[in-house]
Amino acid sequence: QVQLVESGGGLVQPGDSLRLSCAVSGLTFRDYAMGWFRQAPGKEREFVAAVRMGRTYYGDSVKGRFTISRDNAKSTVDLQMNSLKPEDTARYFCAADRSLIVSTIATVRQWNYWGQGTQVTVSS
Repeated sequence: QVQLVESGGGLVQPGDSLRLSCAVSGLTFRDYAMGWFRQAPGKEREFVAAVRMGRTYYGDSVKGRFTISRDNAKSTVDLQMNSLKPEDTARYFCAADRSLIVSTIATVRQWNYWGQGTQVTVSS
């Protein structure tokens, strides 16, 4: 069975950094695009970052602050979050898809597999 398990969330202050990790099992990791989305209470799930065919993509709200990376040997994908802001507060979800195209990379419904999420809270 396919499993995506996020970890690394927590409570931090504005300006702090945090690194999230997603461990993937049950699929051929190298063949899948990997992504991160986030969702705050009462809001739609929002695209954060993705890596596909060796290229990375970022949502406008996190460009220059967040970095996505993957380790195919470990079947993990990480999200390094720097200069965190209160508006980054959300539950962060890891996602995977085998046949995603660039034009749909930020579309939630186009991703086949999802983790349970990990909470990130940025507050002073």
